[in-house]
Amino acid sequence: MSDFSGMEDLLQDFLQEAGDLLSDVDNKLVDLERSPDDRRLLNDIFRGFHTIKGGAGFLNAGELVKLCHLTENLFDKLRNGERKLSPDLMDTIMAATQGVRHMFGEIGQGLQPGPAAAEIIADLQTALVGGDGAKPGATCAAGGQATLAKDSATLPAAGPDWQALHAAVTGQSAGSLAVAAPTGTPSKNTTVGEVDLAALQPHFPPEGRRITDKPGAAVSGVPSGRRGEERAATRETTIRVDTARLDQVLNLSGEIGLTKNRLTSLRADILGGRTDSETLQALDQAVSQLDLLVSDLQNSVMKTRMQPIGRLFQKYPRIARDLARQLGKDVELALVGEETEVDKTMIEDLADPLIHLIRNAVDHGVEPAQERLAAGKPAKSVVRLEARQEGDHIVLMIADDGRGMSPERIRAKAIEKHIISEEEANTLDDRQSLNLIFLPGFSTMSRASAVSGRGVGMDVVKTNIQKLNGSIEIRSEPGKGSVFVISLPLTLAILPVLLVRLGEQPFALPLSLVREILPIDHARMQEVGGKETLVVRGEILPVIALSRLLGWPQLRQPEFGVLMQTAERSFILAVDDFAGRDDAVIKALDDFRPRGVAGVTTLSNGQIVLILDMKELLTDLAAHAERDLRSPPARALEFMV
Repeated sequence: MSDFSGMEDLLQDFLQEAGDLLSDVDNKLVDLERSPDDRRLLNDIFRGFHTIKGGAGFLNAGELVKLCHLTENLFDKLRNGERKLSPDLMDTIMAATQGVRHMFGEIGQGLQPGPAAAEIIADLQTALVGGDGAKPGATCAAGGQATLAKDSATLPAAGPDWQALHAAVTGQSAGSLAVAAPTGTPSKNTTVGEVDLAALQPHFPPEGRRITDKPGAAVSGVPSGRRGEERAATRETTIRVDTARLDQVLNLSGEIGLTKNRLTSLRADILGGRTDSETLQALDQAVSQLDLLVSDLQNSVMKTRMQPIGRLFQKYPRIARDLARQLGKDVELALVGEETEVDKTMIEDLADPLIHLIRNAVDHGVEPAQERLAAGKPAKSVVRLEARQEGDHIVLMIADDGRGMSPERIRAKAIEKHIISEEEANTLDDRQSLNLIFLPGFSTMSRASAVSGRGVGMDVVKTNIQKLNGSIEIRSEPGKGSVFVISLPLTLAILPVLLVRLGEQPFALPLSLVREILPIDHARMQEVGGKETLVVRGEILPVIALSRLLGWPQLRQPEFGVLMQTAERSFILAVDDFAGRDDAVIKALDDFRPRGVAGVTTLSNGQIVLILDMKELLTDLAAHAERDLRSPPARALEFMV
């Protein structure tokens, strides 16, 4: 049989279940490498691979069965104690599982998979007769390199090179870092603004380790059917929902139906002339009940979109392991908060930025073992990937116990690269200096490698996070490590907004950017560098009129200001008036979206309101100012926005 014509539904089921099993096998292999004598892990891996082979046999996928059979035999020898697990043997196994995943991709296109790479088959056969299988670093050549190449193609190559940053940014030579031995462990209750870098190294608490017996998660992006090639590039449109949540939605729908019938009856009574207090009171109760039920239904429907972020995290231990093996480093990826739920629409958009940050941490943040020992650190490094919910936001944290960054050296490097001028550098505080690494073109490598050094990548990470209405911050200390903190809204479907007015026209601002509302005293306004500013509690803040951002005429002086805080800067947005606060149901503008507009929403009175994208508006303003003035303040605004 040359293809799987007429078996699209069966293929979809196989790819879904086999993908789950293979992801679980991959992660348990990473755990097995740390605990090679764990027989429970070995048995779980063997059973998972045996099930995959059975499904492949049912589909008559001969080459996939052959590869699975050889790998299963190797697992059996490990279970029976005939072979001992070694790093090279693990490389052979990892290359085989990557080959299986590649065959899944071919099956997803409706084609019979071709033979596995000759090197993989030869290494498996050698390992079965007692050899070591892959040579040192074979994961990169046979299996791991395919993974890294795929991930490298997803985002541009990594941005700032932390290897060169050790000399250029920290100002210290390799091995000269003097770091006191860490004594603490991170608290579970640590907030975003209280990240303790010293407590993040060198090891994390036992509960931060990945639980190896958790079930695997769905693998997205594997289409089925004859049009697999076209559908492979599309986003996954299916979602797994707990039946209990669907039951709750069904029950609420039934309650709403009963309330609707009650309202219909009351309407008939009122139209028939019954307007006594008892009827009106019953109407008021029915409307209140309907409001409560609709609110509960909306929350329940939103929960059906929420998925455990562990389904996103589950592929990262393999990626971190392969890259660390390639670079000759000893790195463990600790996963925390895998049960934290995230909007399904965010999971696919978060995959690439998180891969990029993890690769940066392993490749650049973590020092080689000899350098770590010379600095008083353990040879083994731990990179921590954590998720937690804080209020109506999801916080993701990627932390390493590596070299860290020096704001002073970053400023100097940016000046050397002609990214900013010395005048602009002198106006930056430490937080703003660290954010320079998000600028396009910022890299300290003299020559690009397969992983990094082209001066692109971190700016793409930041852009992708901002597209999700999120922000990214950096905490870093030279010699102690770095932490990247990503804050995201709980859901993209509903956005809390502040409604402001320009004349009679309302506009919506994301409430997550609003710090406070204050009156504008024009007598206290001062000009700094040709721009209007106000001093708020000792902080000099620029005042930007909403009319200027939108290019509208200013018919009267703004009376109110909205103190707004983006990831990089604070400013006061001058508006005419306020129209209240609302939870906006965002409607995208697919066919036509003007710059500076994130979407639209409808108010309770039926009026359509534009939701403003402050990032785009400020960027356009900065670009316009630089074109017209070519002044340092305008250019500074561009990279600070």
